[in-house]
Order: sequence, then structure tokens, then C-alpha cells
Amino acid sequence: MKKKVVALIPSRLESKRLPGKALLDIDGYPIIVHTAKRAMLSKMINEVYVCTDSDEIIEACKKYNILTIKTKKNFKNGTERIASVAKKFKNYLIVDVQGDEPLTSPKTIDKVVNFHLKNKYNPEIVIPTRLMSYDSSETNVRVLSSKTNRIMYLSRAKIPYNYKNSVSFVDKHVSVITFSYSGLMKYKKLKPSNLETIEDIELLRALENDMNVFSYKIKEKSFSVDINDDYLKAKIAMSNDPFRKRY
Repeated sequence: MKKKVVALIPSRLESKRLPGKALLDIDGYPIIVHTAKRAMLSKMINEVYVCTDSDEIIEACKKYNILTIKTKKNFKNGTERIASVAKKFKNYLIVDVQGDEPLTSPKTIDKVVNFHLKNKYNPEIVIPTRLMSYDSSETNVRVLSSKTNRIMYLSRAKIPYNYKNSVSFVDKHVSVITFSYSGLMKYKKLKPSNLETIEDIELLRALENDMNVFSYKIKEKSFSVDINDDYLKAKIAMSNDPFRKRY
């Protein structure tokens, strides 16, 4: 029997760098609505829910026929938020689509889900990556992987260090993450880790506790709306985006 797949989209209004960004308008829709509609275009996903403590976000989603799950308020990150409601999806593969990714490609979701389901190493978590310039902003998370795509480290620092040979491009973390149900439940029980608190990268908690975390290279463009400059770029990019015409 084909495994069911659910997209859980964590969202909140209290963003540190761009407050209220989930409801910022791009081409007539709030950012969170774009994100959810794109997840709904995925061929691999059976159900889509926005997970939030915000009544304003819930109302915005209802306006556009997007299902929501009301969560508690105090979570350290989006993974904790979706883990808090994941018991409803025990037999599913769970896709964490970050709520600030209005230009997420449904093709990226499909490819990452397919990679996770067919991976012989039984990953607990899969993170897609794409190439970016070595000198890119520290808001981007860099991913170092082994030859079998097992993730060795995540960092905002310029790694690997240009010591003996120079590096022009590195892999960056793309915010569409797949979890096995057991993997997400394992993460839920873990306390914030040392490197996680230093780098402010939530999935370092999984790496520090020896979870099976893998990467998967993609080519589709993607970027998170973290600061106002990102928001302005997203508004321009949306005007030429092929998936925008499908919802």
C-alpha cells in the first residue's frame, strides 16, 4: 500500500527579523497562503495543514480553503511545533514545509518525498540542498554531506574553510524537510543541544543525537523570506513564477 504523505506547515506571527511576515501580501495572497497552495500542488502529498497558534493566520487560511491545526504558543522552532500535532499522522511520511517559503516548487516536494521513501538507509530526516555562492549571507545554512548523502554538519559559517584549495560553491539548506513519524517523535523528546543553541539551527539537535539525517540535491530555485530585502525579491520573482498561475 502506498504510504500517505502529509505536509505540516509551521507558521507564527512573531518573526524576529520580519514581524508579521506570514501575512505579508505578495501578488494578492499572504505568504503563508502561497506556501500552502504550492504544497497542495504536490503530486506526492495527500493532506496539507498550516500549524499555528495565531488566530489571524487561521482566519487567512480559512478564507482560501486551507486546513489548519491550532497549536500551543511556546515552541523553540517550527520542528517542535509540527511535532506537537504529529500524533494524528502516525502512519504518514511528514513533510515540514517552512511557512516563509512562498516560492517553494511542488516539484521539489515531490522529489524529496520520493528520495526519502526509496532511500535504502531508512532516513529519519531528509533535507534538500541546492548550490549557492560560497560568499553568500550567513542567513543561509550550509550543508556538508558524506558520499552517501549523510549530513555531517550544518552551519551558518563559511565552511568548508578555504585553506589549501578554494571553494566557489557550497550546498545550502532548502526549507522543505521530510521526517519519518518515528524520527519526528524522537526529535520531539530531545532537549535543545549545544551546537543548536550556538548556531541557531534546529536540526543540529538531530545530528548531535546521532539521528539518520540525509541530504538530497535539487536544482529548483528556492529562498526563504527572512528579511525585508527577501520580501522585495520574492514579490519580483512571483510575477514570473510558473506555479503562480495554477492557484
